[in-house]
Amino acid sequence: MTGRSVAVRGAALLGGEPADVLVEDGVVAAVGGRVGSADEELDAAGLVLLPGLVDLHTHLREPGREDAETIATGSAAAALGGFTVVHAMPNTDPVADTAELVEQVWRRGRDVGLVDVRPVGAVSRGLGGESLAEIGSMARSAAAVRVFSDDGRCVHDARLMRRALEYVKAFGAVVAQHAQDPRLAGPEACAHEGELSGRLGLPGWPPVAEEAVVARDVMLAEHTGSRLHVCHVSSAGTVEVLRWAKRRGVAVSAEVTPHHLLLTCDLLEHYDPAFKVNPPLRPAEDVQALREALADGTIDAVATDHAPHAPHDKEHAFADAAFGMTGLETAVGVVAETMVGTGLLDWAGVADRMSTRPAAIGQVPGCGGIAVGAPASLTLVDPAANWTVDPVAMASRSRNTPFAGRVLPARVVATMLRGRWTVRDAALVSSPVPA
Repeated sequence: MTGRSVAVRGAALLGGEPADVLVEDGVVAAVGGRVGSADEELDAAGLVLLPGLVDLHTHLREPGREDAETIATGSAAAALGGFTVVHAMPNTDPVADTAELVEQVWRRGRDVGLVDVRPVGAVSRGLGGESLAEIGSMARSAAAVRVFSDDGRCVHDARLMRRALEYVKAFGAVVAQHAQDPRLAGPEACAHEGELSGRLGLPGWPPVAEEAVVARDVMLAEHTGSRLHVCHVSSAGTVEVLRWAKRRGVAVSAEVTPHHLLLTCDLLEHYDPAFKVNPPLRPAEDVQALREALADGTIDAVATDHAPHAPHDKEHAFADAAFGMTGLETAVGVVAETMVGTGLLDWAGVADRMSTRPAAIGQVPGCGGIAVGAPASLTLVDPAANWTVDPVAMASRSRNTPFAGRVLPARVVATMLRGRWTVRDAALVSSPVPA
């Protein structure tokens, strides 16, 4: 609680009609055409007001790889991108597969205080894919983990995946699957399998390696009556599997990354490792299918898969470079270009796919909407802004953005976390607490 009141005046609420929002003691006190006076008044005419954004898929690298990112630098990048909640993936060193480790990440996020850091617990011990991690202990810990994933690796053993789905039911949690059959796309696979990968001499990553795992897992989710979430969907075939499963009433949700909504595999032509990501960039027809699936709700959420890497891991020959791209600070701009600018979503739809649904999937209490009595976690976007992506100016410790030099529309100009500004005028209000 801040003890102060803030009136945000004249913003387009979810992109609709201008309205005022009054914040008192960290919660939304009033929403309407004209609210009362406040200690602080912000003229937000021309801006779009969204609920604070929720990212289901963030790599913060701490503990173990603080040379690439820390919870402090990643939280700063998230706040600048309009996020108030991020889910921190468990592929750290050591792996977040115990209550002690997830509580360490949760407490560090709380100390930094720029966003709410919600740890994701590993499904298997050490991400080894052989035995279940301490799912119950993590769920019952102070971090209250509700999402479990071996992201970066697929839970490829069907028996282990079934056991994980059965186990998380007791906590109302969800298993988030990195869908990649290792027998169809091994660790060396790094390019969409097709004419281009063959010509470039890069190991192919066929879409069926994703689609086959998703098809199996939706059947396991139906059999167990449990919740499944599919990470970083990349192919039109996976979209069709998800449509089929949802028609059957399977409790499955899915996410797509901003880069898979915009970039295509032809960018690999010059072997630039900035475009190496897992799953790989796909052809234009897959990109279009992903956009349409996000628009019609088959894909529930946008998730950044923010994957920072130090230069000594990323700046190599394409086949040897690390997989991944940063994405927290560019997500809104990419979604504005691919979804709002094309008419596939309005800003209310953006709020739904980047806040409301992710909050529901991750079971984040009090997030995902702007309502009287709810925590005042808010994001203000300038829809008319155009800005050039400058890796050096980013808050992330790493610079591996695929959008360097690109002009993106729409910019986050302010972020509020429970009544306290973390970002104003597109800049951090205060520096994150160092480690």
